[in-house]
Amino acid sequence: MARGRTTALTVRLTPTQRRTLLAWQRATTIRAGLARRGRIILLVADRMSLSEVAATVGISRRFVYRWVQRFLQQGLEGLADQPGRGAHRVSGQPALAAQHTVVA
Repeated sequence: MARGRTTALTVRLTPTQRRTLLAWQRATTIRAGLARRGRIILLVADRMSLSEVAATVGISRRFVYRWVQRFLQQGLEGLADQPGRGAHRVSGQPALAAQHTVVA
């Protein structure tokens, strides 16, 4: 039985979605963040409170709520990594190669 604060968010998984999320939990080549987000959705779908999910997974309740909302809006695609706001790196390799000349 779920304990803690109740939420209006209810996750109902299709059998295909549940199989996919469970496969993410067993995969060894998947990114850890994606596996964690899949676990969040599985736990919420099993009617665990957001506070309990947050404690189990090791993130704040706010982020659990955010991932559940993204899943409800976008499905499994909403759990994928999106580009961040950080600095975009440009490869400096071509400029370095042009500076090196071989002197015989």
